[in-house]
Amino acid sequence: QVQLVESGGGLVQAGGSLRLSCAASGRTFSNKTMAWFRRAPGKQRELVAGITSGGLTNYADSVKGRFTISRDNAKNTVYLQMNSLKPEDTAVYYCAAATTQWVWGQGTQVTVSS
Repeated sequence: QVQLVESGGGLVQAGGSLRLSCAASGRTFSNKTMAWFRRAPGKQRELVAGITSGGLTNYADSVKGRFTISRDNAKNTVYLQMNSLKPEDTAVYYCAAATTQWVWGQGTQVTVSS
């Protein structure tokens, strides 16, 4: 069973940057599609970005050009580089691994002040 631990959240001013990390346990990390989701207050959880085992990426329209997802299979880690942050990016960010179903981390809070 894959276990995921996120880190890197925090408080940042609008226009600033943060990098989230997600460390995964398990030997089969490299062959899994990984993703970042977020849940803003009062809203449903939404997909932010995903990356396949082969490195193909996709992004929500709201973050294209500002966020970058990447992975380091040697470190069993996936990253989300977030630039030009906006107050509407404020949310709890979750790392997820695609197995027979999504496996979730505990989440990390990102707060962007205006």
